[in-house]
Amino acid sequence: MSVGLLAVVDDILSAALKASAKSAGVVIDDAAVTPQYVEGLSPARELPVVGRIALGSLANKFLIIIPLAMLLTAFAPWVLPWLLIVGGAYLCFEGAEKVLEWFGFHHGGHDEGGRDEKRLVLGAVRTDLILSTEIMLIGLSNIDPERDFWSRLAVLAVIALAMTALVYGTVALLVKLDDIGLRMARGDSPRVRHTGMRIVRSMPGVFRVISIIGTIAMLWVGGHLVIANLTEVGWHAPLDVLHAVEHFLEPAGPVVVWIGDTLVSAIAGLALGLVIVGIVLVIGKAFGKNLSFSEGHAAAVEH
Repeated sequence: MSVGLLAVVDDILSAALKASAKSAGVVIDDAAVTPQYVEGLSPARELPVVGRIALGSLANKFLIIIPLAMLLTAFAPWVLPWLLIVGGAYLCFEGAEKVLEWFGFHHGGHDEGGRDEKRLVLGAVRTDLILSTEIMLIGLSNIDPERDFWSRLAVLAVIALAMTALVYGTVALLVKLDDIGLRMARGDSPRVRHTGMRIVRSMPGVFRVISIIGTIAMLWVGGHLVIANLTEVGWHAPLDVLHAVEHFLEPAGPVVVWIGDTLVSAIAGLALGLVIVGIVLVIGKAFGKNLSFSEGHAAAVEH
């Protein structure tokens, strides 16, 4: 490989790393949200399903998000805030559904024999589309505008590949930790066996925590997307309230400010999500359907 080509590759990798740094929070959210979609599957199906979701994520990025982002940035940048508002509202809807599940509000039939992998993967890929859109748009906004079209495209491609590998590599490790623990529990060393058993026993609690974090992440990211982009389209009041909370908490330090920001965004996301759930249920009733709040279970059933 020539020195000139090495320099170009190094430049693109450095730009991708710099541009993606600010999307770290969304990457963590994406990694926290995804494991709940494989919860309850048989161990043999966990990695294949994660693989299918990862392929769907790559398709989202390369077939939808990157082409659309490049086109809209060039010809209709005013559309991007509206797309992010719609995407944020969908995340709020998903998060509100999960919260309703926690409190036992289930509508429609459930397939007690197992989860429908096709619906499950489609649901995960839909959620990934929103989170990946934010990751890629944050990356795009942090690329030097002086770069030419092909250079920006190359940087976005690197971000897409790296973030997908990071998120779904982490998810694959999380969902197989119990299998790793079982293998360790069958080892020869007492210390290794003890560690393995501790891993196995802790995994149900770990996944419960991940599910809660993932749901809060949906509400937080969704709420913040809606609040921030409503300002972009002319309604400043929600963001003014958020800034007022941040200003009030400033004397307590940046960590408390971040917690307050997250909490307000999550509460706003939950409120919006519950409103959307109510609208969807009313529309469903009008068409004679009961809608399920469990992704991957039986579809809506007609009366």
